[in-house]
Amino acid sequence: MARVEMTQHLYRFFPHLKNQVINVPASSIAEVLQRINEIAPGFSDYVLDDHGALRRHVNISINHNIVIDKVNLSDRVPDDATVYIFQALSGG
Repeated sequence: MARVEMTQHLYRFFPHLKNQVINVPASSIAEVLQRINEIAPGFSDYVLDDHGALRRHVNISINHNIVIDKVNLSDRVPDDATVYIFQALSGG
């Protein structure tokens, strides 16, 4: 099962995820997000746009490697992986 971690700001919107160990069976990033959405309804709406692609200011990494497929979310997730979801910094 993949372990999922996320930045603190996401806990403002999904406080019941805070201090919870999140382990999900998954084969792709799309499946990881689907599993998290089952635990925290609305999570996918927060990180995905209207077309189901990763929002512009959200990044996901698998074992410290940024997800490549931000549209179909097909990047493979090994069983022993750590998936980290975080908001990208932007601005000037």
